[in-house]
Amino acid sequence: MSHHLFNINSPIGIFDSGLGGLSIWKEIHELLPNESTIYLADSLNAPYGEKTKEEIIHFSIKNTELLMSLGCKLIVVACNTATTNAIKTLRENYPIPFIGIEPAIKPAALQSKTHKIGVLATKGTLSSELFIATSEQFRHAKDFIEVEGKGLVKLIESGRINETKELLTKYLTPMINQGVDNVVLGCSHYPFLIPIIQEIVPKGVHIIDSGKAVALQTKNILTQKHSLAHSKNTAFRFYTNSDVNILSDFLIMIHAQNPEIEFKEF
Repeated sequence: MSHHLFNINSPIGIFDSGLGGLSIWKEIHELLPNESTIYLADSLNAPYGEKTKEEIIHFSIKNTELLMSLGCKLIVVACNTATTNAIKTLRENYPIPFIGIEPAIKPAALQSKTHKIGVLATKGTLSSELFIATSEQFRHAKDFIEVEGKGLVKLIESGRINETKELLTKYLTPMINQGVDNVVLGCSHYPFLIPIIQEIVPKGVHIIDSGKAVALQTKNILTQKHSLAHSKNTAFRFYTNSDVNILSDFLIMIHAQNPEIEFKEF
């Protein structure tokens, strides 16, 4: 393991199995505008939710080593499946802080009045030990209606968000029929679907994603470690090992200013 040198103006690294983590990047950037960032979209291997645990750990290590070689001071694992399957391994093997993302079960459980909560996530997240452990804490009092969002990530990754309504209707209908008042989005890709989800679910159903919580946790950890950036020379770099045009379309959609976008094999 190489010695890892960085200073407070070193970038925050963020990786995901593709473009979903851009929803996390946006929240981090809004909360911490002075921080430089390097975003890694491993779109070639998306979605992670259908891979084996060993494969997910392998990709997560590869992404981590690339971000560390680029001098990142902290890494956000902006993918639910990678967090639940690999973050323990990453924390045991690398000397920098890692922030993970998991479905926001707790806030949903605390604010649910009907005691019925919908969870839309990938297979890799729903079947992971971390998800099962988190949801177990609330299962005595709440009823979780879990649905696998099969096929959604592929549509989002190929820039076909407008074509997701039919699938979303199919996945959300059983939740609506059982009277959920909160829907937890358990995949960092899904916040891009919120406008469409709002057309399908009844008014008053809360849609909860983890982006703001992850941004706050990033700020807390950097504050604790006295590592918040002071520089105004911020740089926002985005790497993908797939189609650069789809990545740049997403960056326009989330209003990212002056991004450097690059195809990179990793």
